[in-house]
Amino acid sequence: MSARFRDLLAAEWIKLWSLRSTYWVLGGGALAVVGVNANSAWSNARRLDGARPGPVAEADRFFRFDPLHSAFVEPAWQLFMVLAATVGALCVVGEYGSGLIRTTFTAVPDRRAVIAAKAAVLATVLFALGAAVAGASFGVTQALLRDDGGLSLGDAGALRAVVGSALLAPVCALVGLALGAVVRHAAGAVASAVGVLLLLPALFGGETYRWVKETGNAMPLAAWGRLVENPAVPVAPERYPVTLAEAWTVLAAWPLVAVVVALTVVRRGDL
Repeated sequence: MSARFRDLLAAEWIKLWSLRSTYWVLGGGALAVVGVNANSAWSNARRLDGARPGPVAEADRFFRFDPLHSAFVEPAWQLFMVLAATVGALCVVGEYGSGLIRTTFTAVPDRRAVIAAKAAVLATVLFALGAAVAGASFGVTQALLRDDGGLSLGDAGALRAVVGSALLAPVCALVGLALGAVVRHAAGAVASAVGVLLLLPALFGGETYRWVKETGNAMPLAAWGRLVENPAVPVAPERYPVTLAEAWTVLAAWPLVAVVVALTVVRRGDL
């Protein structure tokens, strides 16, 4: 790594944490995700405690209940996806809105290096946050469910779910970065992120046509949903399901494409 690029990384680190919104969005989002998941686990634990009488009820509750799901409640993680994308978009949009981007590109004419540094810092910070949130959600929820089938990281599917959820944050942040570079307007970039990350999967959720379902399978939300499934809990069969290999590939491909888009748009676009 060249000394110049290290300087860019340091500069982007300062820019990211100098934004007051970074603390509020990331901190509030992290607490919200863990809180929603913990509430789900607590509610399930109290409901299951009432089902203890009799061996039939005992067997039935463990067959139907998925303790892993409590750590990865979809609405909570959808919110986290939007917040991560918002932070990614603001990394670019904030500079365009304030005019600081002209100063940045005057000091560093290599625009691709600037965007690469932004992407590197953003991915590192969001992965660390995603790992912390996923680990905390899993640990807290399974502790609450310790008497009702709570899992450990050694159980089938648990570690995969935590890692997949940790990766979801940087993936969405880099998608937001790309959309910010394209749209260059805060509200537009956030709205675009919601559309791409949450609305598109809903549009491609049917199973009538294979191409529709497989298009939906290529979305980060669908990939994450496959990775957090509990292999010990039977699910309803579906046509054209997402495989684990496809899910990991999707989470790897989206950030790569997003960075390429951002590099291309910033290099060719004017100020």
